[in-house]
Amino acid sequence: MASRPARVSRRSAVEPFHVMEVLKAAAERQRTHGDVLMLCAGQPSTPAPAPAVEAAVRAATSQVLGYTESTGILPLRQAVAEHHRELSGIDVDPDEVLVFPGSSGAFTALFLAAFDVGDTVVMARPGYPAYRNTLQALGVRVHELDCGPHTRYQPTVAMMEELAAASGPPAGLIVASPANPTGTVIDADELAGLARWCEEHGTLLVSDEIYHGLSYGRATASAWETSREAVVVGSVSKYFSMTGWRVGWLLAPASLRRPLEVLTGNLNICPPGISQYAALGAFTPQARAELEGHRERYAVTREVLVRRLPEVGLRTDAPPDGAFYAWCDVGHLTDDSVAWCQALLADCGVAITPGVDFDTVEGHRMVRLSFAGSTAEVEEALDRMVASPLLRG
Repeated sequence: MASRPARVSRRSAVEPFHVMEVLKAAAERQRTHGDVLMLCAGQPSTPAPAPAVEAAVRAATSQVLGYTESTGILPLRQAVAEHHRELSGIDVDPDEVLVFPGSSGAFTALFLAAFDVGDTVVMARPGYPAYRNTLQALGVRVHELDCGPHTRYQPTVAMMEELAAASGPPAGLIVASPANPTGTVIDADELAGLARWCEEHGTLLVSDEIYHGLSYGRATASAWETSREAVVVGSVSKYFSMTGWRVGWLLAPASLRRPLEVLTGNLNICPPGISQYAALGAFTPQARAELEGHRERYAVTREVLVRRLPEVGLRTDAPPDGAFYAWCDVGHLTDDSVAWCQALLADCGVAITPGVDFDTVEGHRMVRLSFAGSTAEVEEALDRMVASPLLRG
């Protein structure tokens, strides 16, 4: 009897993360040519800080490392609470902190806890595609706000007022500051205005603050400075240079904490034990000194990139305030950013990310450049791009 294919749900039919195709092609180019320069990476090029690694070794050699509390060990939640007090001046109780297997695990649990099938959640376009794809997989309707350079690619209260007048207040709004892919920061007064608007209209504000600590001349603010009904998302991935360790957290209002605890206990049991102890080491003064050195390097490399973009022939309408990305228009060169990025990799070994992941309308004419690598690597990549015929309109 012929076998029948396994069932596949309709909800799994979401867009892939196209940057993974870039990474696959870059790996093949590296295998055949050995010359790839990665301006596509959405992660630090540096390892975890030494105190974090040392803490992991101590935990691995002295503890059983079995299951922990589903929302994270108390010392880590205390460290996260203290981190937010130091970073944003907000008073956080450890019981308001819930730790997850990365911010991705936190987002999935949060979307399940806060939104029902058919609810509408708003996000900026351009924006991080996993918000959109995860929400759609869970049956939540996503409304993308067209956020152009005039608002530095960030949503505004006026946009939310216009949307609410047309279709009523949405169930949720996701903001990211600094943002991926643009690197822009929401000014403190605008974030406070959004937080107040959301609280007044029963809209859950989800503030993605995983790039806090990585800003260059423009201060970041936290949604919890204004509203404790918002949810703040944090992680050790970006500033702390620990992407693969998979530790993220939420600052959650009281109404969501128990649902989140129950869901994560079923979905994840607990965050990785060894990673939690490593993260404790990342919150030490010794680690902070190491991490500030990384931030200072990013700042130098950012200046190099922004200064040289006109020479390369690329334009960014809102230079990055934070993170380690520049969002650039290549519409004068191509109307197919995917094919253009493939051609650039083949021509000179420089890997950058096409904009289709981040912008469902204009992504065909946009690219994201990462300056997370060393300054020398970024300089060489720009030199190669200047020499490439693909950059001559």
